[in-house]
Amino acid sequence: MNENLHASAALPPPLAMPNPDNSVVDSTLGHTLDHAKDSLVNTQGTANVDRDEVAKFDAIAARWWDTQGEFAPLHRLNPVRTGYVAQRVALSGRKVLDVGCGGGLLAEALARHGALVTAIDMSSAAIDVAELHALSEGLTIDYRCCAVESLVHEHEQRYDVVTCMEMLEHVPDPTLVIKALGRLVKPGGSVFVSTLNRNWRSFATAIVGAEYLIGLVPRGTHDYARFIRPSELARTAREADLTLLDLTGMQPIGLGQSFRLSRDVGVNYLAHLSRPGTVSL
Repeated sequence: MNENLHASAALPPPLAMPNPDNSVVDSTLGHTLDHAKDSLVNTQGTANVDRDEVAKFDAIAARWWDTQGEFAPLHRLNPVRTGYVAQRVALSGRKVLDVGCGGGLLAEALARHGALVTAIDMSSAAIDVAELHALSEGLTIDYRCCAVESLVHEHEQRYDVVTCMEMLEHVPDPTLVIKALGRLVKPGGSVFVSTLNRNWRSFATAIVGAEYLIGLVPRGTHDYARFIRPSELARTAREADLTLLDLTGMQPIGLGQSFRLSRDVGVNYLAHLSRPGTVSL
């Protein structure tokens, strides 16, 4: 599979690009990209969690619903993400699991479409915020503070739809997450993920531009080494017994004040995966 699909031009030689497979010093930004292998264990017995990432989101959890704060880009992305899911599957009355739910932006949107939503995150502070906001909106959502891998044994093949948006690039081993998603969805059910492609454009846009030049998100939000090429996602999906049905980009309008769906998956992109089998969606 072409790494960038639909990209309009070939990639130029990398200029001070971080090596995606190693911890290196990014001479462009002057900081070290370190996978922090010694921080992968959490108190719930799951190895695939970066405690520094969890702590980072815990610290700003109170601002999840501030549309002008650190999570403003997610508020702008949310209608596009929700619309993509709702266009491709029927949500009303379906059991939906939202993995890496944060403060509940996507979970609430799915619930408003009539889905029976369970939403999980490793940030206890984010879960507290999500529960309070859902209560204030009169929405019933089953929020839990846990890792996705911990649900597999008791909830295997339970959900019609599983979503995992803007999370894969924040865990040490996204392949483990994708495999867990594949086990949690029913045969014939759908898995939706979104993440960032790994190429010069995503580096320039999501890190140099969004973090350092425009300040759309705090510096250090992203680690380029953890971005995921569509071909890598497709390969891992196959290993998890998932079929890739669609790839669609999310393109910013202007300076990221809103987003739209696009055939260009060079930076932000959505993927629709399905588990073999039959289910009425």
